[in-house]
Amino acid sequence: MPRPAPSPFAVLAALSTLCFSAVAAAQDTDVFPTLGRIVALDDAFAECVDSDAPIEVLGSGFTWCEGPAWDAEKNRLLFSEIPSNTVRVWEPRKAVRVFLDPAGYTGLADYGNEPGSNGLVVTADRRLLSCEHGDRRVSAMPLDEQGGKITLADRFEGQRLNSPNDLCVHSNGTIYFTDPPYGLPGGFESPLRELDFCGVYRLTPPTKSGRGTLSLVTKEMPRPNGIALSPDEKTLYVADSGAKHWMKFPVAADGSTGEGTMFFDASKEPGKGSADGLKVDAEGRVWATGPGGVWVFDPSGKPLGRIETGEHCSNVAFGGPDGRDLFITSDMYLCRVKTKTKPAAK
Repeated sequence: MPRPAPSPFAVLAALSTLCFSAVAAAQDTDVFPTLGRIVALDDAFAECVDSDAPIEVLGSGFTWCEGPAWDAEKNRLLFSEIPSNTVRVWEPRKAVRVFLDPAGYTGLADYGNEPGSNGLVVTADRRLLSCEHGDRRVSAMPLDEQGGKITLADRFEGQRLNSPNDLCVHSNGTIYFTDPPYGLPGGFESPLRELDFCGVYRLTPPTKSGRGTLSLVTKEMPRPNGIALSPDEKTLYVADSGAKHWMKFPVAADGSTGEGTMFFDASKEPGKGSADGLKVDAEGRVWATGPGGVWVFDPSGKPLGRIETGEHCSNVAFGGPDGRDLFITSDMYLCRVKTKTKPAAK
């Protein structure tokens, strides 16, 4: 979803230097500021996270952070700060720093308020996959070897994509991604738009002769946003940030998808935020940013609880030494909550 208008909490972001200094100092002792609350909606939520688990602030003073991705080999978290066109990195006992600049736009002219990268994935073969607003593509970059980015997808049937938003990867190498126009200057009314819809796409692995094949999963979702696969890879979950709901699509063995159905409708739910980024844990539970915070659903779509930061939550990622840490990008904050689960294995 696009960066929301500043709230009263945004005054804190204006004090970014103080915020960063305080957090950097706190990391020397692994003691962090905390905020928000955890709300149980079902007894089963106790199997996910303790009700008194602190929501730790690992970093603050950002201008709309997004797309967290855990790099297990390096024990670090990468995340996008879209307006500044950077990817930042958090590591234990170190201050947050810039990892990649530029991250999503390499042009010379100004490109609106959200030019940077959004959703990120660190793959098993040590590549950083990135949804890039300004360059309007899905890219891949080696993390440990020499070499720059390569473009995986930037056009559909000859027309440029809008501004790829989030992505997930099947174990066979297929990439699924969403493409709303939030990153275009002017958004939906941008004169740069070439497609008259917002698509959810499937990109097959590249062949020796060239790129993979790009096909549509659906173009019926007005604002497709966060996206993730179930542990058995038979279900694809997609958030719609305009309608404030989540859809699910059946996935066949070859990676193709069927007709989508409603997973959960949060359009009547109060609180800041909309259906945005999401991840799925090893038990098939969906951890999804939505109105009021991070929602946790069982595989049937039943709400189990919420993690409320008090600000818009854009996305989440599991990580940490044992995979049980849930990292949350929440407007100007990077947060962490200790959970009782792990991410779906790939």
